[in-house]
Amino acid sequence: MQPVVETQPLAAPRRGHLLQVLGVVFGMAVTVGITIGMGILRTPGEVAAHLPNAWLFAGVWLLGGVYALFGTFSVAELGTMLPRSGGFYVFARHALGEYAGFVVGWSDWLSTCGTLAAVSLVIGEYTGALIPALEGRAVRVALCVVLAFAVLQWSGVRWGSRAQALTSFIKTLAFVSLIAACFIFGGRATTVASEAVVRQIPAGLAFWTALVLSLQGVIYTYDGWYSTVYFGEEVRDPARSVPRAMIGSILLVIAIYLLLNLALLYVLPLGELAGDKLAVGRAAQEIFGARGKLIISALATVSMLASINGNTLAAPRVLFAMSRDKLFWRQASEVNKGGTPNVALFLSTLMVVLMIVFSGTFERLLAALAFFFVINYSVSFLSVFVLRRREPERPRPYRAWGYPYTTGLALAGSLAFLAGAIASDTANSILALILLAASYPAFLLLKLGSK
Repeated sequence: MQPVVETQPLAAPRRGHLLQVLGVVFGMAVTVGITIGMGILRTPGEVAAHLPNAWLFAGVWLLGGVYALFGTFSVAELGTMLPRSGGFYVFARHALGEYAGFVVGWSDWLSTCGTLAAVSLVIGEYTGALIPALEGRAVRVALCVVLAFAVLQWSGVRWGSRAQALTSFIKTLAFVSLIAACFIFGGRATTVASEAVVRQIPAGLAFWTALVLSLQGVIYTYDGWYSTVYFGEEVRDPARSVPRAMIGSILLVIAIYLLLNLALLYVLPLGELAGDKLAVGRAAQEIFGARGKLIISALATVSMLASINGNTLAAPRVLFAMSRDKLFWRQASEVNKGGTPNVALFLSTLMVVLMIVFSGTFERLLAALAFFFVINYSVSFLSVFVLRRREPERPRPYRAWGYPYTTGLALAGSLAFLAGAIASDTANSILALILLAASYPAFLLLKLGSK
């Protein structure tokens, strides 16, 4: 399969066109909105259990942030070099050919739809805790949330952008307020056990295993740092706006994650933090007492609304881009007057609804698709090397800082993460390989049907 080299102008969609109306604020809002979610509420307890040492605990969050920052440098170069909407799919298709683009696009689209389904179900569960009348109706609440945001996006990208800015601002403000509360009131809090259980730091091979498992959780929690590139051709002045939005937002996320974890250590001894499935909730209860559970339920719900809106914006862009390149049903490249890929939005929403209704059936599939998100990272980092060598004269308004070292380290980190994930979850790894093998016949059928 020969790589795709684009020398012609972008093909116009069948009706309407994407609107170039987004800016740096939106780019930062969509990244913060998608990245900061349930992961940061749950992962600290898992990391503390693996690495029961304050310095190691804080260090692994910093290391994960450095990985995300190096990845941001590399993907920002691709985003300004190829300013098209569609995310990782655009880079994979251009650098490595249509089949690579097909695999990346489909896995990215399905994973994004799966994220929407999972997050909306969690919103349904937390809503039941906030409003007793809705307890036990998580599926109905999830469906209402998904459909409400789909209607909002149907109204146009400007409405979607405003909603993203608002929900992400509220989310950021909520986390900053929680961090401040931890530092203001945490020192006077009294823990259930004044002397925390002292855990032994693993040694030798056990230490490296614990470090890899911790980094896996942290990297999952940082996932979403690349979100701006889903909207490349809709951002005004992408040469300046894309790198500013991407780098600015990931620095903000790193700051929030580091401060929140330091705040947790200030409130709770590490031994009590270790293994807690909702570490931030435990800290909130320590500070606010019985109201802590209610506060965390509200914080989680607000956080996930920004994620729902961002992913509802992102998923149709992947399908739209594939359709425009004849790797999906061509009608999905239609765009309404508001700048929304309306057919792609409808199909994405339909997939999310099916995943919610049949969540038990899709659970194994989504676990297997989780492997592809790191593969998509790896393909994008590899694309930077491929295009630097193959198209050295192509304009690059932003060049990855520290290349080739930062890009090489990000690629090496992704491959190491993938190897660790395969070793720790062999069953889903095999299913992911089966899905990969099955994708090639599907690709050939789609190509045949588009002729």
